[in-house]
Amino acid sequence: MTVLEDKWIGLGLAIASSFAIGTSFIITKKGLQSSESVENYDYLKKPLWWAGMLTMAVGEIANFAAYTFAPAILVTPLGALSVIIGAILAAIFLNEELGVLGRLGCAICLVGAVIIVLHAPPDKDVQTVDEILVLATKPAFLGYCTLVLAFALFMIYKVAPRYGRKTPMIYVSICSSVGSISVMAIKAFGIALKLTLSGNNQFSHISTYVFITTVAICILTQMNYFNKALDQFDTSIVNPLYYVSFTTCTLTASFLLFQGFNTTNAIDIISLLLGFVTTFLGVYLLNLSRSDKVRTLLPTHAGEGIPMDNTTAGIQKRHSMSRSRSVSMANSRSSSQFSLDERNERMHETLLGSESPKIQF
Repeated sequence: MTVLEDKWIGLGLAIASSFAIGTSFIITKKGLQSSESVENYDYLKKPLWWAGMLTMAVGEIANFAAYTFAPAILVTPLGALSVIIGAILAAIFLNEELGVLGRLGCAICLVGAVIIVLHAPPDKDVQTVDEILVLATKPAFLGYCTLVLAFALFMIYKVAPRYGRKTPMIYVSICSSVGSISVMAIKAFGIALKLTLSGNNQFSHISTYVFITTVAICILTQMNYFNKALDQFDTSIVNPLYYVSFTTCTLTASFLLFQGFNTTNAIDIISLLLGFVTTFLGVYLLNLSRSDKVRTLLPTHAGEGIPMDNTTAGIQKRHSMSRSRSVSMANSRSSSQFSLDERNERMHETLLGSESPKIQF
């Protein structure tokens, strides 16, 4: 099988992955909506949430396979398809309107995706997983990994506990930065698996297990903070932000790891950049069209100006407001009854010639 054939196999897997992941966003969100509390992990008891996770797992497996056959510069930007699928299904099942501007955004995303597909170069030919480990220990990529680790730890322990509910970028930035490392590790492990199946056993190399461990740690971190972002903020905000930031981080990591994009053709490079910008613009328009409608239509907000749809947090807030109104009404009735009894008693004392002051009604 040639490198060019691998590229098209990877393309097919990437498209299938986007459909599965886009659908999983909606199923997961419905599962979170039906749970009482995300902080207490009540959503783990909901079959619908698990169905969403299973669908996402299928999509991620397809995505994993896509990275094995095709370069990250092709697979990662095609994640825009999952945003489009998520937007369409959200309009159907979550009552999140798409609108004319949203449809335009979807169309622009597709144009950008086509440009990327037509001009993305094939992957580099790698013979052993150790070759990737050598590339990963080069100063540029090693420095990037160190920066991501320091950033993620700072955000997780210092920033997220205080500001995580105020802006989705806190959780999304953690997912994106850590995710860029996981993609490189997934690609390395996928290549090791492909070489092993072709007769060149890579499980005798320690490098393979290093990449497996990295994948496990990074994916668990991604899932945790993506769930937090998805629960606290509207799907139309989380998905586009995650796509743009994740794609940017992943392409940066890929460029540093493989020391370029495996092409010297100026037309291809310019077209790729144009495709990225076009796709980002489409995602931005999709986000803009829907978030404005959410701000207008929904009274519930999370943090400062960030709209929420019918999320668990929104449900909890409405329940809290309902309980507050009930308590307030009960206190009001009790206070009114006490005031009436007091007035009657004082009126009775006045009629009997008491020295108590008269009550003005």
